[in-house]
Amino acid sequence: MEVNAQHYDDIIIGGGKAGKTLAPALVADGRKTALVERSLNMIGGGCINIACIPTKTMVASANVANTVRNSAVYGVKANTPIVDLAEVIKRKRTVVQSAREMNLHNLKTALDNNLIIGEARFIAPKTIEITTAEGNTRVLTAERLFVNTGTRPLIPSIPGLIEAGFLISESIMELKYLPEHLIVLGSGYIGLEFAQMFRRFGSRVTVIGQSEQILSQQDPDIAIAVQTLLEQDGIEFLLKAKVLRVVRTGNETILQIQVGDREITLQGSHLLVAVGRAPNTDSLNLAAAGVATDTRGFIQVNDRLETNIPGIWALGDINGGPQYTHISLDDYRIIKANLIDGGDSPLERLRQRSTRDRLVPSCLFIDPELAHVGLTETEAQQQGYAIRVAKVDASAVPRARTLGQTDGLLKAIVDADTGRILGCSLLCHEAGEVISTVQMVMQAQMPYTVLRDGILTHPTMTEGLNILFSKL
Repeated sequence: MEVNAQHYDDIIIGGGKAGKTLAPALVADGRKTALVERSLNMIGGGCINIACIPTKTMVASANVANTVRNSAVYGVKANTPIVDLAEVIKRKRTVVQSAREMNLHNLKTALDNNLIIGEARFIAPKTIEITTAEGNTRVLTAERLFVNTGTRPLIPSIPGLIEAGFLISESIMELKYLPEHLIVLGSGYIGLEFAQMFRRFGSRVTVIGQSEQILSQQDPDIAIAVQTLLEQDGIEFLLKAKVLRVVRTGNETILQIQVGDREITLQGSHLLVAVGRAPNTDSLNLAAAGVATDTRGFIQVNDRLETNIPGIWALGDINGGPQYTHISLDDYRIIKANLIDGGDSPLERLRQRSTRDRLVPSCLFIDPELAHVGLTETEAQQQGYAIRVAKVDASAVPRARTLGQTDGLLKAIVDADTGRILGCSLLCHEAGEVISTVQMVMQAQMPYTVLRDGILTHPTMTEGLNILFSKL
């Protein structure tokens, strides 16, 4: 231990969902605990400050604009909506600030002066150095350390990109004016949510994707259905495309793009880069602790979230698992079960939680939403299952018709031998809510007939599960 080092039982680096939830639990367990967060503006982590909460707040504004624009369909005449982007962003900031203040209150209540604002880096396996915003340096040691530093936008290596300038998921939510033509580089979750959002705000939008389909992890039929809906919104797509160069001329960003065997030029007012996320590990000096990372820089962990160094764990996006807040929360549950609730006997270790066999739901918050849990049809086939596939158009659901929300597709994959649900994709209104019902049946390992024959409230979107599973 260094002479002037302050010792703790536990130190958490990063206050995302896992870290901020773990800290009070460790304190309640009698552990002297410190949580280090790089900025007061990031209290509570990426989700509430720069990701889930602000984006979904702005998605809500975009959906209101779309409803007003199409109100005549419902027999309500309204003027063409005027989107005030400054007011949209002001509302987003208010929602974020409220959540941040709540998180700050909770952490200060639990940790008092042991909530430390500053940049942390390892200088030994159980020792970190913190540089505060004021430029002061502190050295802390601990018996156990938990890394929860999250991710940041991945910036691809494209000639001219840095010089031309671009938007990322954070800066696009602080624009003062609506883009005339927004080019979105990336056809995954982040790119598509912003694409529809700004199209509904009134921008022209073009999405560039490197793969032959958007949402490359989804089955082709689902991906095509999503693309068709977004094209109906007026979004343009360039797929199987590679950006060769970016140039900024005056108020225009010009992209040289290879599409198949031809080169084209695309011109827009703004460029959003949304091609994935990179881990926030480069400033941690993990080499000083001996902590192993993969080729992309994510910290390697086992199914109990332990790194290769005893006494150091990695939680949330930083460990290379699914990048969802609900997974980060479950990472906390694993740590709590194993270190606070559990014991050290071989039998207790067998009973303890791990990342094995987690059912991971997801939701793409476009309109209509795309929710998924379990295997896709492609994955089920690759794993050798004998499967049965059910599909039904969202228009078959009575509630969808009453709402005028008939676009979309419901799809389920069932094990032909056991009758258990292997996976489900729902592209429909309120899909993010309905998918939880499917997930609970899957977790209980009940057959699909539970949803086929269950008495589900009419008329609701969940009732669509009766219809979907009756197709088997």
